[in-house]
Amino acid sequence: MSEYEIKKQICEIGKRIYDKGMVASNDGNISVKLNDNEFLCTPTGVSKGFMTPEYICKVDANGKVIQANEGFKPSSEIKMHMRVYKERPDVKSVVHAHPLYATSFAIAGIPLTEPIMPEAVIALGCVPIAEYGTPSTEEIPDAVSKYVQYYDAVLLANHGALSFSDSLLSAYHKMESLEFYAQLLYQSKMLGGPKQLTDSQVQRLYEIRRQFGMTGKHPADLCPNVKAGKPSCHSCGGNCSCGSDVPADVIAEITRKVLEQLGR
Repeated sequence: MSEYEIKKQICEIGKRIYDKGMVASNDGNISVKLNDNEFLCTPTGVSKGFMTPEYICKVDANGKVIQANEGFKPSSEIKMHMRVYKERPDVKSVVHAHPLYATSFAIAGIPLTEPIMPEAVIALGCVPIAEYGTPSTEEIPDAVSKYVQYYDAVLLANHGALSFSDSLLSAYHKMESLEFYAQLLYQSKMLGGPKQLTDSQVQRLYEIRRQFGMTGKHPADLCPNVKAGKPSCHSCGGNCSCGSDVPADVIAEITRKVLEQLGR
């Protein structure tokens, strides 16, 4: 795909997130990695629903402008994008938006950790909340940094949501899935509370994900046994037989980190 075609795709995704109500006014930003030192990104102060290719800026790995047409400059949130690319070499695109339901959970301080829908369990696992940071500062990148090695999507406290993946379309799909998950969770709570999947059902879904060979980071891949081709033990507190070949202190530390990420 040529650079111009990628710019057109960014504009199309921008229109999608705008038309779906995931952003208002000039909110949100999108970026795509071309190579280790060239990135395309949406400009600041522009509605994502009305962009054309000439709006798109090019920056280096430090967020410095390489090319931008007159009247356009990179998104003020480019620091957040650059931190993800720096810490996740597999990531090729980052999408930031303010989807209504997901952002409502972020504002309420409620992470999306309830297993209620197979598709969400397989695609996202769960979605933590990064601590609040002042927009356009290093505070948000520092907060997001704690989660990028474990998840492909994160809520931003009192701010919005961030998704990232190995292609622009995949990063957008994760944002769309995140918002659908949040909406279902909210509405099921209005109906008396969701009926969650059992631990064994979740583990079966995690195994399906591994069989599919899906890329990215996911709670299903946190357990060291997974890399050895053994059943995952990360959700059992280290009390299952599958953890017998792993040092107890390693299991305990992994379990602690997972529960911490889940806000438990």
